Amino acid sequence: MLTVIGCGNLNRCDDAVGVIIAQKLQKIFQDANLCNLKIYDCGTAGMEVMFQARGSEKLIIIDACSTDSEPGTIYKVPGEELEELPEPSYSLHDFRWDHALAAGRKIFKEEFPNDVTVYLIEAENLGLGLEISPSLKDPIKKVIESIEKDINNFYSKN
Repeated sequence: MLTVIGCGNLNRCDDAVGVIIAQKLQKIFQDANLCNLKIYDCGTAGMEVMFQARGSEKLIIIDACSTDSEPGTIYKVPGEELEELPEPSYSLHDFRWDHALAAGRKIFKEEFPNDVTVYLIEAENLGLGLEISPSLKDPIKKVIESIEKDINNFYSKN
């Protein structure tokens, strides 16, 4: 199974890119009839990321980032470089997708994907609002095209 998960907050401008990309990919592949392709909008729910990824052979995560780089910069990173166990907390709001990768691997062991790719797009505006910055329009298209290739390559090999 190949799972694609978009993360982010639709009410925080550019933070929504992962969710928007996942929603666009759902529309693109809705009639493709590819068994074992799952595309989720997990919003800001790190725990949901962990459970939706379980049982997948390959996992793709999409999110915004804020690293003081040029807005719209795209990073394609192996998941193991970003996974991190969470600090002890009483709130699930502190449990992010990077925590989900580490915890999922520890909890689910061989049921958790080893092949994890994370697409990050550098945000320009993370303030409250519903609009994506113009500088992210082309990067969003590029990430969608790249993930479409990833999906097609996965199914051509299987």
